[in-house]
Amino acid sequence: MPAATTWRRLPLPADLPPAHLEAFAWVCLLIAVNQIGFGMIVPVISLYAQDFGVPEVLIGVAISIYGLARFVVNVPAGRFADARGRRDLLALGAVLTGAGNLLCALAPNYPLFLAGRFISGGGAAMVLTAGQTIVADISSVANRGRLMAFYQGVFLFAVGLGPVFGGWIATRFGLAAPFAANAAACVIVTALALLRLPETRRPYPAGDRPRLPVRDQINLFRRIPGFAIVGAVSFALFFARTGCLFQIIPLDGERRLGLSPGRIGLALGMISVVGLLLAWPAGVLADRFGRKAVVVPGTLIYAASLLLFSAAGSWPAFLFAAAVLASSSGIGGSAPAAYAADIAPRDMMASALGAYRSIADSGYVIGPLVLGAINQAVGAQAAYAVTAALLAASGLAFLIWAPETVTRAPLAQPTIK
Repeated sequence: MPAATTWRRLPLPADLPPAHLEAFAWVCLLIAVNQIGFGMIVPVISLYAQDFGVPEVLIGVAISIYGLARFVVNVPAGRFADARGRRDLLALGAVLTGAGNLLCALAPNYPLFLAGRFISGGGAAMVLTAGQTIVADISSVANRGRLMAFYQGVFLFAVGLGPVFGGWIATRFGLAAPFAANAAACVIVTALALLRLPETRRPYPAGDRPRLPVRDQINLFRRIPGFAIVGAVSFALFFARTGCLFQIIPLDGERRLGLSPGRIGLALGMISVVGLLLAWPAGVLADRFGRKAVVVPGTLIYAASLLLFSAAGSWPAFLFAAAVLASSSGIGGSAPAAYAADIAPRDMMASALGAYRSIADSGYVIGPLVLGAINQAVGAQAAYAVTAALLAASGLAFLIWAPETVTRAPLAQPTIK
């Protein structure tokens, strides 16, 4: 198989069967195209929203409504994937993402622009849930950390590359053009998903657990040891990412330290690059020594980095805090998702990961609102302290109460489930 033959040259687990390797190759390619499209609108979304002449607070709504849509759609997306298949969900998600971005590009007013953002966010939830579930389907506990890490590395690289294209397209063709280009990328993802992506869903008997009502499914997941705790870890990580990394850190760097946008962008860009470089080694550690060996240090280092930002009084200190945060991002980035897949019921993998993603995405929505209010009322130092405490508490709870899913054994030929 061409995809499998090509990807055998990469440092992936040698025990993957050709069919699983091909599925992994295609899902990584599709996620890369999808996330390049997402990244293309990052440099222009605030500027484009501003052109509608709305107050600054409503510009922020254009960002948060995307996360709200993901939060709402994750659970039904998982149920769809368990009932109909991962490939159909990914293709449908790409169609909705493309339609939403096309509506954004053509919107004559701000309400329609927000509607387009909500539709594209819902489509993104479908694509991301399907992609993560496919990786979980074709992996085992013994190699899932590495496959999730490689998948996240592709994800981070694509998201980082997208703004380069988006900025160039916007400069030459206008602020609406990146949204149209994102829609075009979604057409490619849809076609490739339907024509080339293998289906990885295992058949289940009619009336089996995937058909349980949503409330019963949620109660079932809640009773799984470790599920609520790993959800709390991911909530804290998303809360910190959108609330501190995207909002408090840039504002504090500019207002308190007088840093230019260029220096702030350099520090934040370093976080993505270092996170990408550390993703694979972190996956190896998670498979060899267990998920706790990666998740716990990652969250605690993240908490420490925010305290360093709070204490930073100069550009070198700010840059050092960013370097510490970058190391935590690389260490703990993919391990929580691998753990959630480890403990998910095999016949409800997508539904479980959809529920897990909704818990995480609630942090995406709540983080900017809560920390923005704290920053305005008390100051950035209080926002840093609250987020650091949340991260540390979730990491320590995971250490104490989450059962480990990996035995400390050599990375040898595991059985593929």
